[in-house]
Amino acid sequence: MRELRWSESRMLDAAIAAGAGAIALFGTMMAAQNQPDARDLDVLGVALLVAGAAALLARRRHPVAVLLATLAATFTYEALDYPGGPIWGALIVAFFTAHTTGHRAVGFVVALFGLSSVWWMPAIQGRETPSVGEALAFTAWMLTLVAVAEVVRVRRAYLEQARERAQELERTREEEERRRRSDERLRIARELHDVLAHDISLISVQSSTALHLLDDDPEHARPALTAIKEASADALRELRSVLDALRADEGAPARRPAPTLAQLDDLVAQARGAGLEIDAAVEGRARTLPSAVELAAYRICQEAVTNVLRHAGPARAHMRLAYGADALVVEVDDDGRGGSGRNGGGTGLSGMRERAAALGGTFEAGPRPGGGFRVRASLPAEPAR
Repeated sequence: MRELRWSESRMLDAAIAAGAGAIALFGTMMAAQNQPDARDLDVLGVALLVAGAAALLARRRHPVAVLLATLAATFTYEALDYPGGPIWGALIVAFFTAHTTGHRAVGFVVALFGLSSVWWMPAIQGRETPSVGEALAFTAWMLTLVAVAEVVRVRRAYLEQARERAQELERTREEEERRRRSDERLRIARELHDVLAHDISLISVQSSTALHLLDDDPEHARPALTAIKEASADALRELRSVLDALRADEGAPARRPAPTLAQLDDLVAQARGAGLEIDAAVEGRARTLPSAVELAAYRICQEAVTNVLRHAGPARAHMRLAYGADALVVEVDDDGRGGSGRNGGGTGLSGMRERAAALGGTFEAGPRPGGGFRVRASLPAEPAR
């Protein structure tokens, strides 16, 4: 149900108040012509009818006060024995407003007060006590009024709860969507970092070598330039592969599948081509692992080797893959310089740690006791189904 704006609710309240006042005033004036024994409708009587209706202008902001005001105006009018007529409209509207907005106790008290008036009001007016049938009819009318008000209140409360649940569901959906987009941005950033940092580092190392040899020994600079060409082409292929993955929902086929541990030999060869002395060893029975584990393990090895190239200086490195029954241990050691500088203000180590944590694994990185640096990750490694 659409909520009314403030201006719309004010206009509606004004219309209800004007309607209730007009019906009470003109309806009573017409009914008074057939009530010769009633008191003449003078200025006080008109003022009471108008006051009860005018109070409805504030019924949304002060429902209890408006109910009590209309109750006082209506019963004062009755007690002064003014002509009967459609004088109850404003009181009924005020009662419904108070009762359906949560003021049930006040509503029940007012209803009991009105129900009891069938016996004490005639005494004030100097009239005869109503018959049992008239009293029962009035009681039935009052109970019906209370029952209808209670049904409206319950329905309104149900609709309000449904609206709040829908809003909460929408907020939850929006928060989940924001979280999903944030996770996706982090994944893309990590993937782009991993696929580019290694090749860019190779290009940097080889370009430095080529510049050093270009003047004195240009012929030996050729392999470095060739390595730069191959690394830049590989970086472009990796970048296209990531971008194609982002367009996967549109049906675009990936140009290049995600790397696996089978490609570690190529990674080692590239590192050796960049001048790094590195060897690799496999312990346990190698087997195919879930694609997420294979990708994470490859990227951790790739980033660890990149860090050796960038930060270790002249160094030797050792890469170890240990296949266990339920875990794959990836370890890259080097005997280069320093440990604290490996962070370098970048995101390499944090990216490796996030990859391991995303799979429920562990990650450690830091200086080795004998010098150099060690990266170690343990990843859950159940066989792929």
